[in-house]
Amino acid sequence: MSQLDLSIEAGVSARHLSFVETGRARPSPELILRLAEQLDMPLAERNRMLLAGGYAPAYPSHELSDPELAPVRAAARHVLDGHSPYPAVLIDQHWRLVEANPAVALLTAGAEPHLLTPPINVLRLSLHPDGMAPRILNLPEWRAHLLHRLRQQAATTNDPALYELHEELRGYPGGNGHAAPINDAVSRVVIPLRYRHNDQELSFFSTTTLFGTPLDVTVAGLAIEAFFPADPTTTETLHTFALAKA
Repeated sequence: MSQLDLSIEAGVSARHLSFVETGRARPSPELILRLAEQLDMPLAERNRMLLAGGYAPAYPSHELSDPELAPVRAAARHVLDGHSPYPAVLIDQHWRLVEANPAVALLTAGAEPHLLTPPINVLRLSLHPDGMAPRILNLPEWRAHLLHRLRQQAATTNDPALYELHEELRGYPGGNGHAAPINDAVSRVVIPLRYRHNDQELSFFSTTTLFGTPLDVTVAGLAIEAFFPADPTTTETLHTFALAKA
């Protein structure tokens, strides 16, 4: 975005924006927030911009255990429970597991204990050779998909922790080779997760749900990753698994 484009979108003169950029004029907190809004910056980055301008942060950042976030946790729990018997997890901005429904146990069965000890990072659990990776039948494809998402998130948030996680995961094995192509309806529209459970091949597609209009840094980083069965065999297996755990 050019300086002129940004000035038009933010409703400020290009001359004043130029003065702000070169340090000849000090922006008001309102202007900082307006520019951050137009640049679609994460809330944490907006707070850092305000601090750099000499102002107090505008967005709070609560702990998930704080009473203020109790309704958010309750809402997420309701979604996770309602998604059963299909797997779903609530993760934070660094892909750490906050909560999961019982169906997730089907995917994590066989993972080494050190990957299941809190704090659990779901990307590390997915791609680590001691985790889910040996049972992901289309690992190169799924790995490329997750790394692309993580790289985009790191670039958007400018979060060093996400860049470090990306470099760690990029070093795991499994990036070479190709999964056997499957010409089914789901594979033509989304990237499926093809997963081996015992002697069965299961197929999932996933959705990501974010909280709308967040005003808290922590809430803005939360997401629900939900997995849906992509074929009748997977549907039947998940229902059978849920009955066995009941």
